[in-house]
Amino acid sequence: MIESPSSPPLLHHYGAITPVSGAEIHHPTNGPALEGCQLPVIDLSGLSSDDERKQKACALAIARASSEWGFFQVVEHGISHELLKKMRSEQMKLFQTPFERKSSCGLLNNSYRWGTPTATCPNQFSWSEAFHIPLTKISDPDCYGEFTSLREVMTEFAAAMSKLAKLLAGVLAENLGHSPQVFDDMCEESTCFLRLNRYPACPLSPDIFGLVPHTDSDFLTILYQDQVGGLQLLKDSKWVAVKPNQHALIVNIGDLFQAWSNDTYRSVQHKVMTNERQERYSIAYFLCPSFDSLIGSCQEPSVYRKFTFGEYRSQIQEDVKKTGRKVGLPRFKLTPPFNSQQKEIGSI
Repeated sequence: MIESPSSPPLLHHYGAITPVSGAEIHHPTNGPALEGCQLPVIDLSGLSSDDERKQKACALAIARASSEWGFFQVVEHGISHELLKKMRSEQMKLFQTPFERKSSCGLLNNSYRWGTPTATCPNQFSWSEAFHIPLTKISDPDCYGEFTSLREVMTEFAAAMSKLAKLLAGVLAENLGHSPQVFDDMCEESTCFLRLNRYPACPLSPDIFGLVPHTDSDFLTILYQDQVGGLQLLKDSKWVAVKPNQHALIVNIGDLFQAWSNDTYRSVQHKVMTNERQERYSIAYFLCPSFDSLIGSCQEPSVYRKFTFGEYRSQIQEDVKKTGRKVGLPRFKLTPPFNSQQKEIGSI
């Protein structure tokens, strides 16, 4: 395998924790995924319709998908194809930068990460690289170096994704009888993020994770992905492969929304599998609250005790450091008491 100058040394790192040759590399992924899963597709133009019945039907579809799947796709979402195309082009140029420069020059708030430095075994390793930048830094010229055209496009893209995320969060809140503005003050730019992902081709094995199984530690995530595929989610205890839809953005519920909704909405475990021949690109927007925001269930009796986002993040980091895995929401359930032997939700 010959790596390009832009690729991080994933092969070297993976080989260091895998004492076998590349041809023998294999690790379990909970069985083969069912191919071609079609997530619910929701036309968001219904929310702005003059027909009240269409508005209600669209809102109900969003709530139902969030409860039954924890994932859904949206079309007619208000983000132009031209903007998405520009963002993808700028993202690709960024990741084609030589690895030594990406990893050392402080681009995008010095947020470049690759692989999994803490991994001690193959099933903790992610074959990918990413920039994970808070919204507050996206407009900062000092973050971009010579990538001046990226700043303008990324600023517009982040604003559009933020508007969409708050719209969807408001619909889900209103479905439970709360104000659609309930998250406006809670979710700040300082804790909301964009994550730019690249999953290099991995000829070693199709069973290597591009991103390890996990749930998202936010309210909700919006994903713009290419057509390569690789995203899988856990549905009815089986892994299903999500079929790419070039016209849609993917939305998934995070841990905080599951806790806030008292388990009405579901934060579902998902992962990315590598492709042997093609690299894959995606961009995720994470709607997160401030660290001191109190997350409490919106209904009684409450499934979870009250906790702050900062407390939740600290507990995740502590668990990952001790066990290599995220435990997540079970740590905060009121009853039954958390059992250290129960199945863990996944990794960050």
